[in-house]
Amino acid sequence: MPTPERLVRRLRDADAAAVVELVQTCWSEYEGCVYDEDEMRHLRRPASHYAALGGDAWVAVHGERLLGSVACRPGAAPDVLELQLLYVWPQARRRGVASMLVGRVEGEARRRRAKRVELWSDSRFSAAHRMYEALGYRRQPGARHLDDVSASVEWPFRKELVGH
Repeated sequence: MPTPERLVRRLRDADAAAVVELVQTCWSEYEGCVYDEDEMRHLRRPASHYAALGGDAWVAVHGERLLGSVACRPGAAPDVLELQLLYVWPQARRRGVASMLVGRVEGEARRRRAKRVELWSDSRFSAAHRMYEALGYRRQPGARHLDDVSASVEWPFRKELVGH
């Protein structure tokens, strides 16, 4: 198997179907999480979507198989990068794929001289919350209620970057 760094490449619009399948699979693990194609229309051309926001996106792959995805975009403040689209296939979990992808975003944040990385995570994604906390992210006060078909409630997480 290649070294982890060789597994990561930039997300392409041609990866759209694989990313949609990945997100649908991950959401299906949680009761009430419904994938709505119209709500997630940005995933029809995901690389273009994140580029238009001033962000970037990557996928972890093994051969032709997509193992996981991650994206980032400028945050609400000039010194913040927001982490988004972090999903890993169930069969590839607990192998460092998510950590590697989060590391890619943190590296991009440092390159952009951001002081912190922030993210929002659905309140149902408890395994993801444990992983974020293990990587140094801390849940912040508050929540946001999305007007979506899943009636999502998201919690904010933040990591201050050292040596940015």
